[in-house]
Amino acid sequence: MQKVDLVIIGAGPAGMAAAFTAAEAGLRVTILDEQPRAGGQIYRDIDRATARRSAILGKDFTYGKTLTKGLHHAEITHVTGAVVWAIEDGFRIAYSRNGKAAQITADQIILATGALERAMPLTGWTLPGVMTAGAGQILLKQSGIVARRAVLVGSGPLLYLIAAQMVRAGTPPLAMVETQTRTDMIRGVRHLGGALRGWRYLAKGAALLGQIVRAGVPRYAGATDITISGQRKAESVTFQHRGKTHTIPCDTVLLHHGVVPNTQTARSIDIAHHWEDVQKCFAPQVDAWGATSKTGVFIAGDGAGIGGAKVAEIAGRITALNVVHSVGKLSQADRDRQAAPLFSAKARELAVRPFLDTAYPPFAPALLPADDTIICRCEEVTAGAIRGYAKIGCLGPNQTKAFGRAGMGPCQGRYCGLAVTALLADANGRTPDDTGYYRIRAPLKPVTLGELASMDTDAADAVE
Repeated sequence: MQKVDLVIIGAGPAGMAAAFTAAEAGLRVTILDEQPRAGGQIYRDIDRATARRSAILGKDFTYGKTLTKGLHHAEITHVTGAVVWAIEDGFRIAYSRNGKAAQITADQIILATGALERAMPLTGWTLPGVMTAGAGQILLKQSGIVARRAVLVGSGPLLYLIAAQMVRAGTPPLAMVETQTRTDMIRGVRHLGGALRGWRYLAKGAALLGQIVRAGVPRYAGATDITISGQRKAESVTFQHRGKTHTIPCDTVLLHHGVVPNTQTARSIDIAHHWEDVQKCFAPQVDAWGATSKTGVFIAGDGAGIGGAKVAEIAGRITALNVVHSVGKLSQADRDRQAAPLFSAKARELAVRPFLDTAYPPFAPALLPADDTIICRCEEVTAGAIRGYAKIGCLGPNQTKAFGRAGMGPCQGRYCGLAVTALLADANGRTPDDTGYYRIRAPLKPVTLGELASMDTDAADAVE
């Protein structure tokens, strides 16, 4: 079985930056990347982007090429299409690629699994034609496809970015139905000092809004009572705005109200987590260097807490420096000296987050949906069913599996987990921390008997 100094799971900004930093220090690094090409979600397919697509997606997207270049380092092995489904004792990592399973071991592991879009359960959200805004952006980045006759629903800066990209592509959205309120914005003013430190983000946001306004895209901020209607697919969005009912016919609905850390891999190896009340999600407990409660396992990027692409890149470099120090290839003094400007840059990039998190909170009715709203899409379990479980003694998400199979589908609660925790916590009058989350076990992703039978313990063969 092949063994390397460091395995990094994920090739987004954190994973790529960490790999290059560690390789430059002499570590043998293997990146296991589920995608066919490096970049993660934010820089997806950057190396194949045409000039036209790059112009649509903007300079923040094309910056990703500076990171993908680093993966050509002689000490880095980038394994694409590698679906990691287990991390076992001794840091033995099992993954599948091209229909075959393989294993690799490492002295240290960095989880750079990034973020997931928060599920936004609304009436009609399971209809064909309804997807996350990030999925719509994937179509644009990877295939050059722009959703037509689309309505954007939710809140957060990503909605403005996607709307502006659609405008630049010549297919603007029909409307933006935004859930943040004037009260949210007023609360955000408390963090204006930090926001001004992050003025570049505010300037980018203003520029995006300018493009949207000039394109004549209608915006409905503070929308409530949002429902998606249609017989066999999404056909319209209905909502309340300033005391009036509006209905917008459409073909596509793009939902978004924030991103949350992808914690499945970390939870599978019993890394401690805690509830982040501002972002309404769980995050792993890590120190400033990305070290977790499990010796030898580090987390970098949005998987440790939402900060964005630049923060993820910086965090990847910081964590890699700590890994290099932990294996004895960098003194503590040199580690601290090299990391000092990175910590300063990270603090500057994070200064705007309190304002953004407060001014653009998750849509409350989607955190605690109506009883008839499906929560677990895999098993078609409704919010009302979850509340019903609480009435007969269900205290936590793991029990819901026995009460009604919630969380037992292919995604293993990856998308419904936070909603199930929130519903049970509310129904039982307990905190999310007390309520807990699903216990995640291997395999993390579906794996076939054929893949298991073909298990090749020599990862070098699997890379061919």
